[in-house]
Amino acid sequence: MLTARSLFQEILGDDEAFRLFCSIAASGEAQGGWENGRISALVPESLRALAPKIARHGADEDKHGRIFLALLRRRGLEPAEVPPETDYTMLLERRGIGLPHARLRADEPLTVRDVIAYLAHSRVTEQRAADQMRMLTHHFGDHPEVGRALRMICHDEANHLAYCHEELLRLAAAGHGRTIHTLLRECALAETGVHRDVALAVMGRMGRLLHWPRAKSAALAAGIHALYAAERLGGRRRMVSLRMPERRDALGGGAVAVVPEFA
Repeated sequence: MLTARSLFQEILGDDEAFRLFCSIAASGEAQGGWENGRISALVPESLRALAPKIARHGADEDKHGRIFLALLRRRGLEPAEVPPETDYTMLLERRGIGLPHARLRADEPLTVRDVIAYLAHSRVTEQRAADQMRMLTHHFGDHPEVGRALRMICHDEANHLAYCHEELLRLAAAGHGRTIHTLLRECALAETGVHRDVALAVMGRMGRLLHWPRAKSAALAAGIHALYAAERLGGRRRMVSLRMPERRDALGGGAVAVVPEFA
């Protein structure tokens, strides 16, 4: 039976598949860390109170990247080259979602709309990340090799999602509601397509590494397309709605804790 648990168990059990999984994850988290670091440095004066929270978000993403690399080191594995068709972050940028890297490399302050675009992009992508980490933690939170790492990352992703909700609601109350609504819908629509394409690419590579029979690969591809169709028909509402989170000021605390075994 094809389940998320059985698929991830197969990946955990094969060094090359695990190497690819951790390498893709580490690359995406490191990219997110860099982006958030640049955004925190370029926040306009009127939104400077956000800068420490954005920096904290970036520090968390950097930490996650180090965690995935540490998991590789524990098995004596080197990071693999990330295939471009599996690069979720860069594929979103090519679709015009989030802030382009050329903008972030410049030293000009961002506009308020730029910050809203960043938060809308984060609201959507952090929902995806939080959903995936909850699922993995549910099945593998007690796993001796990856359980602690998954629990740590899952906790952080929940904080990131709470922060995006709270800050977007604050900006909506300040008169930016229509812009936020438009950007959230654009981000969610693009993200569902990119997620489908990346999922197909990753599962295709995993299938070759794990020597899946053609029928199994076809069934997985059909499931990915079915999820995409469901999200297009209304399932992506979870990515565009806003509600005040139970975790208030989720990124307003102190520095990111250093975890020696994942440093």
